[in-house]
Amino acid sequence: MSALSLENVSHRFGKLAAVNNVSLSIEAGEFICLLGPSGCGKTTILRLAAGLEPLQGGVVRMGGAIVADRNIETPPEDRSVGLVFQDYALFPHLSVEKNVAFGLTNLSRSERKSRVLEALQQVGMADYKDAFPHTLSGGQQQRVALARAVAPRPKLVLLDEPFSGLDVRLRNQIRDETVRVLKENGTATLMVTHDPEEAMFMADRIAIMREGKIVQLATPSELYTNPADPFVAHFFGDLNEFKGICNNGHVVTPFGPLATPSLPHGSPVNILVRHEGVVLGEKVNGTGVEASVLKTRMLGRTSLVDFKIPNGLEDDLHVKARMGSEFIPEAGKKIVLELDKRLAFVFSSPSTE
Repeated sequence: MSALSLENVSHRFGKLAAVNNVSLSIEAGEFICLLGPSGCGKTTILRLAAGLEPLQGGVVRMGGAIVADRNIETPPEDRSVGLVFQDYALFPHLSVEKNVAFGLTNLSRSERKSRVLEALQQVGMADYKDAFPHTLSGGQQQRVALARAVAPRPKLVLLDEPFSGLDVRLRNQIRDETVRVLKENGTATLMVTHDPEEAMFMADRIAIMREGKIVQLATPSELYTNPADPFVAHFFGDLNEFKGICNNGHVVTPFGPLATPSLPHGSPVNILVRHEGVVLGEKVNGTGVEASVLKTRMLGRTSLVDFKIPNGLEDDLHVKARMGSEFIPEAGKKIVLELDKRLAFVFSSPSTE
C-alpha cells in the first residue's frame, strides 16, 4: 500500500495549468525527487500532497485512504505529513527543544520530551536543545527542521528545496544525513529540487517534470543512460550534439554508426553524446577516430578536454570529453577517441522542437 498516491491530479492558477493530470505513488521508505525547471509544477504538487493547496482535480490518497478529492479535503495537520521548507520556518522565540516539540500535542509531557530527544539525537543536535534558532548556523537549523518533521513519526515527509541556502561542502553532508535519518525511520519522502546532482544523490526514483507533467519517472541510472527525450538527457549533464539521417537502421556519427532500429529510413535525427561518453581508444580494425587537442581544463576530479576531429569538409567537428583528472594533454596532441555507446542517444528531430 502506497504511503502517498496522486491519481490524475490537476491544478490551475487562472489560465495556467500548473499541474496537468499527474499520477504518482510513493511506497513506505521510498525517496522520490520531483526535478525540473522553475514553474514546472513541482512545488504545487508538494503543496497539494500536504493539503496546503485545495485540490481542484483528481484524488490524493495516503495509506490507501482518500485525503482529498471533489468531496474531501483533509487538513494538513490530519495527514501525518512532516514538512521541511527552504527557509526551515523555525519559530524564533522558541528553543530548539520547543520547536521540535511543537507538533507533539497528542503525547504526554514525558513522552513528548523523550520523542524530542530521540529526534534531536538522530540529527546530532541533542546538545543544542536549549539554544535558539538565531544562534545556529544554516546547517544546524536545517537539522532542527528535519528533527521537527520526523518527531511525530509521519508516514510522509515533504522537502521543498531544503538545502539551497547551504554552501556546497555543508550541503553534501546534510544531504547524506537527511537520507540516513529518513531511511532509518522508514519514512516515505517526496522532495522538490531543481538540482539534478542532488536528485541523483538522494532519490530512489526521480520524476522529471515539464510544463505541469511528468516526462519520465525512473531510477537515477535509468534516467542517465536511457533518457526518454532530449529534455531529460540535457538535465543530467552536458552533451555533444550532431545531426544525421537514418539509413536502414543506422545513423552515421563522427565515431561510426549507431543503431536506430525504431526510426524510419531517411528520417532526420539528433545525436546526443554525453561528455563522459567520449573515451580514449585505439585505432584498431578501423575503430576509433583521430582527433587533436584544442584545450584542456582541469576541474578537480575530472578534466574537460576540447577536441577537433577533421571531417574532410570546410568546418572540422568539435567535441568535448570529460576524463580523469590525471589526463591533461597539451594542445595539438593527437588522440584516438571512441564512443561509449551507452552514453549516446538518438532522437528524431521533431522531438526536440
